[in-house]
Amino acid sequence: MEISRADSFLRLIQQSQQGKLKIYVGYCAGVGKTWQMLQEARRLKENGIDVVVGLVETHERKETEALLSGLDIMARKSLLYRGIEITEMDCDAILQRRPAVVLVDELAHTNVPGSRNAKRYEDIEEILAAGIHVISTLNIQHIESLYETVEHATGVKVKERVPDRILALADQLVNVDITTDDLRQRLSEGKVYVPGRTEAALSNFFRPENLEQLRELTLRELAAQLDSKRRNQLTDESASNPDQLMVCLSSKTRNCETILRYASRIAGRLNRNWYAVYVQTLSDSPTNIDARVQRMLSNTLALAQQLGATVFTYKGDDVVKTILQFASEYRVGHIIIGNSGRKLPFWQRIQGKQTIVERLISQCRGISVIVLDTREEGVESRAKAPVHYLSGVRENLLAANRPRNAWKEPVRNARVVLWQSLLEKEEALRQLLHECCQANPHLDEESAWQSLLLREKQGSTFIGEEIAIPHARLENLDKPIIVIGVNKIGIYDKESSNTARIMFLMLSPASDPNSHISILGNISKMASDSKWRSMMLQADSPKDIIAIVRSQAKQSG
Repeated sequence: MEISRADSFLRLIQQSQQGKLKIYVGYCAGVGKTWQMLQEARRLKENGIDVVVGLVETHERKETEALLSGLDIMARKSLLYRGIEITEMDCDAILQRRPAVVLVDELAHTNVPGSRNAKRYEDIEEILAAGIHVISTLNIQHIESLYETVEHATGVKVKERVPDRILALADQLVNVDITTDDLRQRLSEGKVYVPGRTEAALSNFFRPENLEQLRELTLRELAAQLDSKRRNQLTDESASNPDQLMVCLSSKTRNCETILRYASRIAGRLNRNWYAVYVQTLSDSPTNIDARVQRMLSNTLALAQQLGATVFTYKGDDVVKTILQFASEYRVGHIIIGNSGRKLPFWQRIQGKQTIVERLISQCRGISVIVLDTREEGVESRAKAPVHYLSGVRENLLAANRPRNAWKEPVRNARVVLWQSLLEKEEALRQLLHECCQANPHLDEESAWQSLLLREKQGSTFIGEEIAIPHARLENLDKPIIVIGVNKIGIYDKESSNTARIMFLMLSPASDPNSHISILGNISKMASDSKWRSMMLQADSPKDIIAIVRSQAKQSG
């Protein structure tokens, strides 16, 4: 007998002390996401679950408003913005009320300036962190990595978007689907928008061709998400070769956003960590590039972090050598790079010179190079059909999953150092390394120090979001070692002018590169959680910090 969705989610919330997230996903407004969410809320309430309505938008639909009857509705908070009173969900009241389940409609909503959080999905993350379960709704066009795809399919630039990690965070995804003809019929009957907007909607966004493409996109995206979750649940404790993915960026790269979103989707399909690597040449120094380019580059790196990449900045004039060095160290199996269409002059050709893309293809071994045509702005069709150059034997993109839990032991056993005043990076590294050697007397501190310095010269390990993960692989080390440094004031790197407040020093055996990559990737995922970073910086003792780290590692599964 088929188990109802409400019963399935009911068991899920009864079995967990952590907040669980369920999202009703549709291909367009009007398919019935909010209606189904309210139906489930009523069933949960009948089963004795404490359900409240945090925020539901009925859009004056009578059948939807009727379902609110009998449910506990939280009052909204009023905010004044530019002389206009606007109401938003009261996140503080929900956290104080602490229901078992809260309904939060329209996941992609942007909160009015002055709200507790800038985006509604950030409210939801905070509610989940408090152990409250959430049921929400989302239209497919609001997923960040689908931005170009949706624009190409519909001609609409979607302004409100949510990071892909929010969809991956969901414990349950439900596709709410009706035929496009039925949806247009509902629209014409006034069941989607208030009178006055129907005709314009039918002739613009709700055209049959738009709806069919969005519907197909929704089905494909949810199938991919479910497949990814299924593969995440599989464990393979046998040794396997990580097959990470990297994106190559420069100040001259065009359509960086398109490249990053494409990479995010590929990494999600392959269930792999991915890195955005910016190689800064001498011509890219702040004194040589204008403010517009610097601002564009900063926005690009911020988007890469939002999409789930670990961002690294390297310095070097030989871009290809730097890329291949990174690929070797981080066990990269797939390199994505943009092709601007730039051609070398004839006189350089006869001298044997090649473009960066040509050199990369000819020099890499055992790596798939994916070249995206970025010659024109906003050409999604080309991004969807990249040129693949297979220069090795790794043609099976869905290779065996790497071990999932081995990284947790060194994190659980990490030692902690707290600082109360501004510290330079080198001094912080010295102190953390000394702590390592105190706990592991067999380590040669000077040799380990030289290995760390060598790695830092290759590229800064300050990866953004106030996190640094300096690391080195050492000979004669039998297991990974981690020491965590937390400085609420900051750890300053004079060379890169970056500041971190949380530093993970990681030493791993040179003989086991797989564990090195696994630990690095999982620490990066932990550090991408803004609520986790906030808790770390509010902690007052090493014991509290270890408890927070262990709790996050446990949730990571």
